[in-house]
Amino acid sequence: MEDPFLLQHKHAAELFIVRHGDAIPGADEIIPSGIYDDLPLSRIGREQAKALAERLSDTHFDAMYSSPLRRCLETAAPLAGRLDLTPVIVPDLKEIRLGEVRPLPAGGEDLDALTKALQDRQIDIVRIAGTSGNWDAIENSEPSKAFRKRVVRALDEIASHHIGERVIAFAHGGVVNAYVAEVLGLEKDFFFPAANTSKKDMGRHRNVASCLGDR
Repeated sequence: MEDPFLLQHKHAAELFIVRHGDAIPGADEIIPSGIYDDLPLSRIGREQAKALAERLSDTHFDAMYSSPLRRCLETAAPLAGRLDLTPVIVPDLKEIRLGEVRPLPAGGEDLDALTKALQDRQIDIVRIAGTSGNWDAIENSEPSKAFRKRVVRALDEIASHHIGERVIAFAHGGVVNAYVAEVLGLEKDFFFPAANTSKKDMGRHRNVASCLGDR
C-alpha cells in the first residue's frame, strides 16, 4: 500500500487534536457561580498551555480550530499568539453535555470543599464512562451516539477543507475519545482518559491514527 501511514499527506489532512489544559481551579482561584461547565484554565492549566505553545512553536499549521468553551480557547491562545493564527470556533467541538454526576455544594463558602467536589466529579465521570464505554450511563446526558456523530461530522468537515495541510483543533477528552474511536473502528465512545494538553495526530482521508496520547 502506498504511504499507509500518510507520511506524505498530500492526499489527506493531518489533524492534531489537543485536549485543553487543567480546568479544575484550586480553592484560591475558584469563583463560586453554581455553574461549572465552562470553567477557565487553572493555574496549572495555564502553565500547560504555555508549555504546549513552546513545544509546537516550530510546527507549521495551516489553520487552528477550537471548541467555544473557555478552557479550550485559553489553551489555544499561547500557541495562536506565537503562530499568528486566529482560532476558528466550531460549536460542535464542545464537550458532551452531561447530566448530574454528583451534587455540588450549593453555597460556595467552603472553597476547599467546592474544589474537592469538582475534582471528585471529574473522577466519577471518567470512572462511569470508562466502565460502560459510553456516556449513556450518566442519566440525562446528551445521547452518546449523537455526541459521537456530531464530533465526527465536525472534525471530518475540518479535514475535508485542508487536504494536503496540517491543522490543529483544541477540544475535550470526550471529543478526543469519540473521534479516535471512530477512526479505529471501536464500538466504545470512551475508552481512555486523555491527559490535559495531550495531542492526537490523525490523518483523515484514510482512517489513520498516530502518536496516540502523545504529550
